[in-house]
Amino acid sequence: MTSCPECENNLDIDVEEVEEGDVVACDECGTEYEVVGVEPLELSKVEEGIDEEDDLLVEDEEEE
Repeated sequence: MTSCPECENNLDIDVEEVEEGDVVACDECGTEYEVVGVEPLELSKVEEGIDEEDDLLVEDEEEE
């Protein structure tokens, strides 16, 4: 079973029910992880603020 790197709580993730690109969250601390691989299960911490930056880039491109 995979553990949360932030709080070491067990992450209850069913590998058969997740796909690459899905976002899962730790029930204990709320840290979000993106599934970057399923065999074996690989997670990458979702950094806060990335979505906001992406939105700003799209808005800037639309204004041009």
